[in-house]
Amino acid sequence: MAFESLSEKLQNVFKNLRGKGKLSEADVKTALKEVKMALLEADVNFKVVKNFVSTVQERAVGEEVLSSLTPGQMVIKIVNEEMIRLMGDETTEIILKPANEITVIMMCGLQGAGKTTMIAKLAGKFKSKGRKPLLVACDIYRPAAIEQLSINAKKQDVPVFSMGTNHKPVDIVKAALEHAKVNGQNLVIIDTAGRLHIDEGMMEELVEIKESVRVDHTVLVVDAMTGQDAVNVAETFNSKIEITGVILTKLDSDTRGGAALSIRAVTGKPILYIGTGEKLSDVEQFYPDRMASRILGMGDVLTLIDKVQAEYDEEKAKELEKKIRKAEFDFNDFLDQMQQMKKMGGMAEIMKMLPGNMMGGAKIDDETIGEGEVAMKKMEAIIYSMTKKERSNPDIINLPRKKRIAAGAGVDISEVNRVMKQFEQSRKMMKQMSGMMGGKGKRRGFKLPFGL
Repeated sequence: MAFESLSEKLQNVFKNLRGKGKLSEADVKTALKEVKMALLEADVNFKVVKNFVSTVQERAVGEEVLSSLTPGQMVIKIVNEEMIRLMGDETTEIILKPANEITVIMMCGLQGAGKTTMIAKLAGKFKSKGRKPLLVACDIYRPAAIEQLSINAKKQDVPVFSMGTNHKPVDIVKAALEHAKVNGQNLVIIDTAGRLHIDEGMMEELVEIKESVRVDHTVLVVDAMTGQDAVNVAETFNSKIEITGVILTKLDSDTRGGAALSIRAVTGKPILYIGTGEKLSDVEQFYPDRMASRILGMGDVLTLIDKVQAEYDEEKAKELEKKIRKAEFDFNDFLDQMQQMKKMGGMAEIMKMLPGNMMGGAKIDDETIGEGEVAMKKMEAIIYSMTKKERSNPDIINLPRKKRIAAGAGVDISEVNRVMKQFEQSRKMMKQMSGMMGGKGKRRGFKLPFGL
């Protein structure tokens, strides 16, 4: 999970601070020394760490904090504010031109950073907002690069412009822009060639494109897992071709998070988006305040709500509401809730966005989440082993039926009994909800699957 290691260390530091009724200047300095070590171990740039700790310390040893009734909370508040400032106070978006004009985005980065996949992710994102993207295959060196772009573009139902590998990238881009004009595409995203390391040939190629056509945004894609190297790459690219912003990939696999905390401070360029998984839907707008909340263990409920809204099926929701009112909740609805959770990234994705206090202070580790995912798969198998009649009428499921369902799902009958019990609890909860939904002033709102 992203920032897992850093988050755990910082939360331990803050736990100790909260436990003290009053704080001395020495307490603050000791705590910040631990914060400093945690940030350095997370591969945050040394200068960034030094400035960050210095600023926090300056604010935290003030009279207002030390004399506060909750000095520990005040220090955490300051750390949160400075962390947001470090990553960029505001969210930065890629500004597109009006729909009757063509916006050109040139994507660049080193080989292996996930640039080609990210291009398809962005194309899908902008397409959902009403844009008509055209992807341009300019990586003429890497074997199968054009094919990879085409496969991912097909999944997003987005066209690709390619002239093979025997033309100069700048000529391909020029031809692609003419093609976009003729075919009414208003967003051109250029997939440039990556290298294993930064070299002159790479930079000359990018400079040539920028000098020959109007590029509105030059976006650098970097692998978050490379830590300091990602920051160094960003700094070099920015000095050579002046980038608009950065996209961090593989953030879901980076437990340290040093790149996310360093890039803005070192380059002055914002992080635009983050890649959070392998699926083409696994891309998020970068919000500094939400990211700071995740790092400090405060959760990220707003991003969770965004995910819910993105996957929200209004028609199914209306159907479920009718059923709840009539107390007709069945296993088909139960299964729908499970599918909804899957769409949002599964239990792991949901859990990591919930604040610790919503979990009753319990530590939700990878092992616990893993067990939960296994349990959900078993539950799914059990429901699929039921007949259509059984799913619609759970009350008819007697002992012989339970035995057959257990055999079909490859589980013990006790597992079937557990699912039946869990279902009954959900049904009771839905019955209670139906009483709260009556009348004109009915309560509305999204309920996470299984009451999470």
